[in-house]
Amino acid sequence: MSIEINVSADEVWKLIGELNAVPDWHPAVSESHTEGEGKGSVRRLSLAGGGTIIERLERIDDDERLYSHSIVDSPLPVSDYSATIGVRDKGDGTARVVEWSSEFRPSGASESEASKVIQGIYDAGFEILKKIFGG
Repeated sequence: MSIEINVSADEVWKLIGELNAVPDWHPAVSESHTEGEGKGSVRRLSLAGGGTIIERLERIDDDERLYSHSIVDSPLPVSDYSATIGVRDKGDGTARVVEWSSEFRPSGASESEASKVIQGIYDAGFEILKKIFGG
């Protein structure tokens, strides 16, 4: 999934590229703490409604403005989840695109139900980013 935002890619990356800034731009996350640095570090996301998502950082590239992570443990109806989020210039000189993609298998839910949950998570984050940066 993706959205266009009309500020510099570097400005957007300063927010979403900061691994513990998720509570600043995603309404479902109340706290974020990372243990370790770089590839292999573990991030714990405390959810606003209760529960925790534990993720492992698989890749971070500030030059490309992206990072990839996998879920180690979560209450979400998915397994083998890996995702990448990043910011790129669209190439027209005005718009920047935030892209968020993932691969996973449904777990305890149908494929359409699991996809709907993940899409809802992405949509909620995108809505806040639009409010912060415009889009």
